[in-house]
Amino acid sequence: MNFDFSNPEFLWLLAALPLLAILKGRTGKSGSILFSSIAIANNVAKFKRSKAGAILMFLRLLALALLIVALARPRLGKGYTEREESGIDIVLAVDVSGSMAALDLSENRAELQTRLDAVKNVIEQFIKKRPSDRIGMTIFASNTFVVSPLTLNHDWLLQNISRVEIGMIDGSSTAIGSAIATSVNRLRDLKDAKSRVIILLTDGDNNAGKISPIAAAEAAASFDTKIYIIAAGKSGRIPYAAADENGRIIRNKFGNPQIAGHGISQIDEASLKKIAEITGGKFYRATDYKNLQSIYNQIDSLEKTKVKIHNFTEYNELFAYPLIFALALLMLERLLANTRFRTLP
Repeated sequence: MNFDFSNPEFLWLLAALPLLAILKGRTGKSGSILFSSIAIANNVAKFKRSKAGAILMFLRLLALALLIVALARPRLGKGYTEREESGIDIVLAVDVSGSMAALDLSENRAELQTRLDAVKNVIEQFIKKRPSDRIGMTIFASNTFVVSPLTLNHDWLLQNISRVEIGMIDGSSTAIGSAIATSVNRLRDLKDAKSRVIILLTDGDNNAGKISPIAAAEAAASFDTKIYIIAAGKSGRIPYAAADENGRIIRNKFGNPQIAGHGISQIDEASLKKIAEITGGKFYRATDYKNLQSIYNQIDSLEKTKVKIHNFTEYNELFAYPLIFALALLMLERLLANTRFRTLP
């Protein structure tokens, strides 16, 4: 529901009402009446009706204001939207294995964040910039888990993403092939899709699952699905966050992860590049937070499509209400002017 005016330009006439009130209230020549006796004037003076003119003037101005509002045609609209074409369908596939607890994507040393924390922040920004696309999310480690099917309800999607944590599924290994296959399954049955895209982020090698990443990539290509691969994190010796026995990150009272020690990180770039190449996508390497933001921005600019959206609004005209009140006030003003507040000629 929304309220507006069909001809709002007429509302400028309301600005003239204070001027009319000022001009009406200006002092003119003193009025005089001839009496045959001073005693008569003394008796008349006992009955003070000095506010009568002000009341009548107020009623006239209020009626005039309501007539102006009626002229502007107030209306109450009920709108709805029809999509003529769908946008791009995107599945975000995110690695949540134990190695995503590395802290090398922190924005600064004062506020540490795991690789997964950094990815979630950037993904949220990415989703907010694409309101016309159906977006879903799959997480993977030793196995896969669908966080959200493809949806235009991005508020609900963001709520589900906020709950994603390391340790939700077995994080001891990484099944990249299975993640691609699961993501393709979410996309292949969408007949009205203008473009199908998987954005897969990982920080490790494929060492689990029954499907090889190359075979999964070939299946994706057969369904006209592009895969953008993001290899996250630095290689070599890097700090890691502490985790409990369930693999969940241990955080301090401010929500920041605590450092547990250092470990070795390595990524099989050759295989990941091959996956992107097979599907017509691209390979990226993110070694810090700003770099990660830049990569998602680049993908955002590459995957654009025009979406035809028709907005319709049904209006209920409300001008009759101020018009009726205005006429009622004018009738009241005339009634008072000819009875209780009658003025001398």
